[in-house]
Order: sequence, then structure tokens, then C-alpha cells
Amino acid sequence: MSVRRLSTLLFASAVLGGCTTIENNTPEWMNPASYYGDESEQSDDDSPLESRQTIVAAGDDELKKAVESGDSDKKSAVTKLDDAISPELQAAAEEARTRLDSSAAPTEDSADSTTDLWHRLRAGFELDHDVTDSRVKVQLDWYRKHPRYIDRVVERGSRYLHYIITEIEQRGLPTELALLPIVESAFDPFAYSHGRAAGLWQFIPSTGKYFGLTQSWWHDERRDVIAATDAALTYLDRLATRFDGDYTLALAAYNSGGGTVSIAMRRNRNAGKPTDYWSLKLPRETTEYVPKLIALAKILDKPEDYGIELPALSDEPYFEVVQTGSQIDLAQAAELADVDINEIYLLNPSYNRWATSPNGPHRLLIPKEKAKTFSDALQKIPAGDRVAWRNYSVQSGDSLSTLAQKFSTTPSVIRRVNKLNGDMIRIGQRLMIPSASKNSDQYAMSAGQRLERKQSRSRKGNRVDYTVKRGDTFWDIARNHQVSVREVAAWNNMAPGDPLIPGKKIVIWSQSGQTTTASSSDRGKAMVRKVGYTVRQGDSLSVIASRFSVNVSDIASWNDLNSARYLQPGQSLVLYVDIRNSP
Repeated sequence: MSVRRLSTLLFASAVLGGCTTIENNTPEWMNPASYYGDESEQSDDDSPLESRQTIVAAGDDELKKAVESGDSDKKSAVTKLDDAISPELQAAAEEARTRLDSSAAPTEDSADSTTDLWHRLRAGFELDHDVTDSRVKVQLDWYRKHPRYIDRVVERGSRYLHYIITEIEQRGLPTELALLPIVESAFDPFAYSHGRAAGLWQFIPSTGKYFGLTQSWWHDERRDVIAATDAALTYLDRLATRFDGDYTLALAAYNSGGGTVSIAMRRNRNAGKPTDYWSLKLPRETTEYVPKLIALAKILDKPEDYGIELPALSDEPYFEVVQTGSQIDLAQAAELADVDINEIYLLNPSYNRWATSPNGPHRLLIPKEKAKTFSDALQKIPAGDRVAWRNYSVQSGDSLSTLAQKFSTTPSVIRRVNKLNGDMIRIGQRLMIPSASKNSDQYAMSAGQRLERKQSRSRKGNRVDYTVKRGDTFWDIARNHQVSVREVAAWNNMAPGDPLIPGKKIVIWSQSGQTTTASSSDRGKAMVRKVGYTVRQGDSLSVIASRFSVNVSDIASWNDLNSARYLQPGQSLVLYVDIRNSP
């Protein structure tokens, strides 16, 4: 076989098989070494300190829009949890959203203004609030014009601020960092962005994993108030050390990666320009990121200067940590603590299901005034009675997987509880299976219920319940149903870059009138591959779309971009390209 023929075969097999080893003469767009933005292509060992990926935080766009429109109704001004609500769960979900915006703060008469939490916050301010950059003025003007936004985020943050400020003080960090969850998530512990960032501090999966935040079927520590706060402050402290104590650069790196900031500094240094944050050319998201925090700090430092009246926040913990020692049903925990279950979820948002994780952490955050009530009641309940149990007789067709799905648990839990050595079960065998003690509507804020509300909400188009087949891509499914990739991902609590696993069930609100997606044979006619592309000087969305024979709107959807904004050289894009039409 000739060398030329061998090279051709190697290239073809690499493309068709998704191989990452490409010959040196392969076009740059097919070479994984030419891009860095897709998190799935990064090694688990990559340090986020070196990252060049901008994290677009969930923020609180819905709340800002409502405030701007002058809507004073809490129900319409509150960001919907996972942006969905089904008719049968409307009351429970509305109550949960109302509780999210119910202030935990005492009234003005019950707190001494010289010793309240605001006093502690201001005492630890270290950043330069006198910066005159116009970007800060833009943010100040918006907050001054919309004081209701400050009211709302303070109401939300009142559950968590005392804990966060205490942790910051113990580390000797600037207390302005306690305001970062406003910029990241508007203090919504369930905030989830299209970039898969989750929780108060908006960790993406890889960064969460790097800092030890476990993510399992039961539990996602990126949303855990204690674990995620610890990880975020550790991350910020390391970034500050990397940038010689400059917290504006550390904050910029938290948003866009240490690598991005270092490259911008090197570019300025080579051009003889200053290398402080305010002089750097950074991604648009990052150029607004630090000014938002500085503007918030200025307002909370001297609210009277901006016509804003802050509610008093008592310098008292809102919650206590109670060790449970075992798994516990969250509905039962709410009853033992004599609080609403939604309060349990708001303080313990990391639990995805109806109970805490069987593998721990075996603890719950309980409102301080109810902590002793809960602890005393818990002592009287044996560990084995803290979840409900089903004594189940195995039927024909049962498997550990189907039983786990039926009873909202996992095969590993069933194996462990019943001391099974493998996955084999027989008809008539009795199994003890942990299950929820209440009806599903009692767990309205669990991950499954939030997803169900999102998928069941009335939308334009026809609902299609689709089972993913081998070879499916978001691009195929979206195209066949005349919707965008971003919409398909959002309806299923996913990001466009997430893997589609055969057998996974997803919901599509189809505009095509179809009841199924294209057949496997139809998909086979297209050779669509996910590739990474690094923006070059002179590139625009239209130029890139023309080069790869795709639509501008698709590129914008795949990458969560505003098509009216300019691309930056070095910016990373994900494309879904038919390789037969590519350069």
C-alpha cells in the first residue's frame, strides 16, 4: 500500500470514527489542538487557573426585565425555577418561588444598625471603590434607577449572607466577594446557565470536579451552600495569589479563566500598555463583570448616596448544620423541623431527589430557630425509618435499572440494601427498596420535578417525547423539528455541548408537525461532526457560516451568542458541520 493511500485511509477513519489524532496536514478546523473552548475536550487534570473559557453566568435576566418594566408583582418578577411550571404543580411551585423572595431579615426596629450584618460587610471592604471607569457608572446608573432589584437580591441573599461573610472573614479575604453571588446567580441557589454553570457561585462541571464538588444522581455539590462557598473562596484566593493580590484580576479570571487574563496582560505588556484590569481587552462578559461588583459594593457601602434604603440584616446565622448520620426523606425532615419543605430545598439545594444522598454528606441545613426541634425529633427515629421502604416482589421483565427508575433510586442502592453481588434478580424475589414517602407534588423543587415542569409547560408546537438513538446529535434533532439547538437543550436541562446518550428520553416542542425525528438512515446521509473553531482576525459569524456551510443563527444558538455582537480573535466556538461541505 502506498504512503499516500495509507494517509488517506488514516484521515478518513479519524473523521468517521471521531478520532482525535489527525495528520499534520489536516485542516485546522478538524484539529482538537486548534481550539480550547469546549469543556468536554479539556483534560480532567486541566487547572481552571489556566482556563481560557468564559463562563456565562445565569444571573437573573428575568428579574431584571421585570424590574425594568416596573412590574411589582412578585410572581411575575421572580425568576422561575428552571423557567417552567405545570398546572398540577402550580400552587406548590408558586409557593416555593414566593419563599425564595421572602426576606429572612428582621424589621428595622429589631436590629441595631451599628452592629447589623451590613456593618460587618462594610468593615471588610478592601477594593478600590473610587475607580472612575465609565463601566462602573453605567452599572451604578442602572441600580440607582431600579432600587427594587437591590431589594429582591437582598431578600434572597438574607438566607446565605451571614454564612458567606463569616467564611470570607475567617480567610482574610475582601468582603466584597460576598456580593459575587449577586453577579453570578442573583442569589438563586437553583440558577443554571446554558453553559452548565450551577448554583450560587455558578460552577461548571469540570471546575466543580477540580475543587472536589461531587456531582451524582442524588446530589450536586455545585449547589451546596457550604461546599460550593468553600470551593469558590478557595478558587478566588488562588487566583488572587496568581495575580499578586489584585482582586480585580482574580475576579476577571473567575469569569473568563486565568489563561484568558494572562494572555490579555501579556498582549498589553508587549504593546507597552498598563496591565491592570481596567486597561485589558477581555471578553464582553468579563468587561462588565467587575464593574457590576464594584457598583454593588459602592451602593451597599453608602446606600443613602444612591437613594436606596436597605433592610436591616441581623448579625445572626440564618441556619445551623445538623448532622443526620444517615439518608433521610426531605419531606420527613421538613415535618420533623416543623418547616415548609420548600425551605428545606432552599437551604439544601444540592439534593436532586426526594431524599439526601445515601452516600452522604449526612447533614442538613435547618433554620436556626428550628434546628433543636429537628435534632431532638431526629434522635427518636432509627436510621432505618428515615426513608420509606417498599417490600417488592420481582415481576417478569423487572431489572435493577427499571426498578430504580420506577422507585426514583439507583441500582447501586438496591444492590447495597439487599446485599446483592450482581445485577441478577429472579421472579418472585423480595427486595427492599427505599422510596419517597409523599406524592411527587410534595417534592416540587427536586431536579426531576423541576425538569417535568419545564417539559410540560404549554408551548407553541407539538410535544414530542423522543428516545435518543445512536448517532443522534442536537443539530440533527433541532433541524428535523425546525427548532434551535439551544431550545432542545434548554427543554431538557442540558447544554448544547452535552453528550446525547442512546436510550435517553428527551422532550421536543416540534414546529415541523412530525411525531418522530429523522430516521437513522436519513441521518446517515449527513456526515455531521462536532468540531471546535478558534476565531481568527477578520472573522465574523457570516464569514464562518459561509466557510462551513451552516447558518449564522445556528452558530449563535450552539454557542449562546448574540449574533449582533462582534467576535473576538481567540474566541472558541463549537460547530456542527457536515464534513462533506466543509473546507
